Amino acid sequence: MPYVIASPCIDTMDRSCVEECPVDCIYEGERKLYINPKECIDCGACEPVCPVEAISQDRRVSEVDTEFVEDNRAFFTEILVGRDEPLGVPGGAHKTGALGVDTPLVQAR
Repeated sequence: MPYVIASPCIDTMDRSCVEECPVDCIYEGERKLYINPKECIDCGACEPVCPVEAISQDRRVSEVDTEFVEDNRAFFTEILVGRDEPLGVPGGAHKTGALGVDTPLVQAR
């Protein structure tokens, strides 16, 4: 997983990163954004525009946010509340729109 969005995004969701992403791989949950690891091309365009510094490469996530590496992946690979199947690789966030659901980790914060 090249880039991860961590805890500073919760309840902020500025969306500047969405506008910068050339491959449309940043999906909107209810309280946080998530980068699809299968669609991200590791270009880094999203990282410098995040006003709360929530985005980093998975190997550079702050020690307090390491659980968000797996959590970001789980958003796409696990069945979330109200869904019948994992989101997987839908081919772009604009196709799905805002999903209105988060992972259990984000819901608990």
